[in-house]
Amino acid sequence: MMWQRIVKHGFVSGSTQSVSNVVLLMSIDKKQIPGIAIAGFIFVFVGSAIMALLLQSPTLDLSSIWFDPYYRHVTKFSFYQAFLSTLLSVGLAIPVSHALSRRTFRGKELLLKLFATTLVLPVLVGVFGLLSIYGNSGLVSQWFNYFDLKLPFSIYGLNGILLAHLFFNLPFATRLLLQALESIPVEQHKLAAHLGVTHWYKFKIVEWPMLRQQLPHVAGLVFMLCFTSFATVMALGGGPKSTTIELAIYQAIKFDFDLQAGALLALWQMLLCGVLAIAIQRLSRPVPISSGSTNRVQRLYADSKWAKFWDVSWIALVLLLVIPPLLSVVFYGINLKFIDVVSSPSFWRAIKSSIIVATFAAILSLFAGVFILIASRVWRLAGMNFRSDKLELIGTIILVTPGLVISTGIFLLLRDVTDVFRMAIVIVIAVNALMALPYVIKTLAQPMLHISQKYDTLCASLGIFGFNRFCLMEWRALKAPLIHAFAISFVLSMGDISAISLFGSQDFNTLPLYLFQLLGSYQMDAAAVVSLFLLLFSVGVFVVLERVFKVNKKGLK
Repeated sequence: MMWQRIVKHGFVSGSTQSVSNVVLLMSIDKKQIPGIAIAGFIFVFVGSAIMALLLQSPTLDLSSIWFDPYYRHVTKFSFYQAFLSTLLSVGLAIPVSHALSRRTFRGKELLLKLFATTLVLPVLVGVFGLLSIYGNSGLVSQWFNYFDLKLPFSIYGLNGILLAHLFFNLPFATRLLLQALESIPVEQHKLAAHLGVTHWYKFKIVEWPMLRQQLPHVAGLVFMLCFTSFATVMALGGGPKSTTIELAIYQAIKFDFDLQAGALLALWQMLLCGVLAIAIQRLSRPVPISSGSTNRVQRLYADSKWAKFWDVSWIALVLLLVIPPLLSVVFYGINLKFIDVVSSPSFWRAIKSSIIVATFAAILSLFAGVFILIASRVWRLAGMNFRSDKLELIGTIILVTPGLVISTGIFLLLRDVTDVFRMAIVIVIAVNALMALPYVIKTLAQPMLHISQKYDTLCASLGIFGFNRFCLMEWRALKAPLIHAFAISFVLSMGDISAISLFGSQDFNTLPLYLFQLLGSYQMDAAAVVSLFLLLFSVGVFVVLERVFKVNKKGLK
């Protein structure tokens, strides 16, 4: 049906260009098969997990959650902590992004790169850094003890959850809002300076309208990330009082082996995430963001000592939040337990498992994303955007169905068929690949579409197809986003703990789970060493791939 419409359009138009487009689209129709097949497999994979949950809860009496005080509490707490985390992260990101848009200082570009990596930083690395600063035996507590004072708060419970979410999401929200501010046309800044508009009124008239359009999108993303947070709450929750739905699923299956309760909570989590995703999509109307220069608006406003103090204070605040925990991971990671940890067979087994899981998950995610986008862009070039959107939506279904829910369903599906723990590594790789797939699709969607729009006709006229086209066109043009997508997938899989938390054992352990076990047994020195290695792996992937890309780029020149 699709080709009938395209052929009709091509021959009716009577133009050589249209006919060539028809020939091109028909010639690459076979290339859609892998992408459609992968999307179908993902749909069946997720659908099977959901079906397994349905079989465990045949009555589907979700209303019973409201009659159980514990379930009602974890639902309320999930919303409560996500709301407070979003309010703090996005609320503070507004003045921080505004200050960064007005100031230039040494190390600013490095700081912005650091902001871009906090979102994919392994959660337990950030948690350990926060514990080393704000924990009961952390640096702040030692300062209070020096003056015979008691630490006025505990990092465990709601306080720690909010602090950790602020650590991860404030830089992320700041970077998004900063990009929105940088997209303001420079003519508006010049006009405001020419009219002598004061600092406050310029923010109100020029900058706030741009921020206001971006805020629903940013707040929605942060809220969803906080609502489905697992590792943060597991490490810092502090007991039943500070438990979210996702953590309750883990506890029901892993410790109580209450499959009925786990299935019911997983379905409830999935339903709430679906409603949240639809609400975010309806409320979010993000504006196009351009990569403008952060220096272009300098000296286009009336500066003052008060304005400098205001901006410097907010920048210093975010520096104090982000930098000390990361530095503490490096500082405390080199201690007397370093040799013991490095010589431990468990440590090297965890490293081996982490590298295997991260490598295969990143490769699977990258290939799946590329094939899905190849199929999607054929439809998009043919004007069938709705069909293309639905295909890409299947690839990002994990955003609505969290990884722990998928892992729960697969566990229930396979437990009567085979030994689930013998297949643990395959399941963990598959779930991690699925979790990284949305990032791959978001990273590659626009670059791959633009390449097709520019060079499809040329490649068809020259007879360049298949692997030759990839080597001559796709790889040269998409090398940077492909490497970036692989790095993000690798780091996300390296630091994930949601899937491995269900299937981990003595024989199959990864660095994040090994770190969590050390933290749970209060072996802080050993945990510091593992955190250091996990941080080095995560940052090292980006650094190494970026250097390799630069070397290759120079070599091409």
